[in-house]
Amino acid sequence: QVQLVESGGGLVQPGGSLRLSCAASGSIFSINDMGWYRQAPGKERELVATTTSDRNTRYADSVKGRFTISRDNGKNTVYLQMNSLKPEDTAVYYCNCVVLPITRSRYLEVWGQGTLVTVSS
Repeated sequence: QVQLVESGGGLVQPGGSLRLSCAASGSIFSINDMGWYRQAPGKERELVATTTSDRNTRYADSVKGRFTISRDNGKNTVYLQMNSLKPEDTAVYYCNCVVLPITRSRYLEVWGQGTLVTVSS
């Protein structure tokens, strides 16, 4: 009923930029928290950035000053603008949303399928 479609991943050189998008679709009444996580090879999944329904944001220390999370509630979409990319940013990035369905029975946590970001020369 609720799906997250991610886009924007790819190959970029160090110092470059990418913009990830994640659009939620389905029987959605509202979306509360939205966020981005990533998992690098051989490492555990970690939080990158989150944004609440009132657009309060939080970032991992490793990306502060370089990444910006934002959302478009009209499009049910969350973005991650990534600047000054480093090889250490290479990972599969996952979108996460806390969604209240039209039924308004309870909140659901939904994950995207992941999009690969590779930072390399």
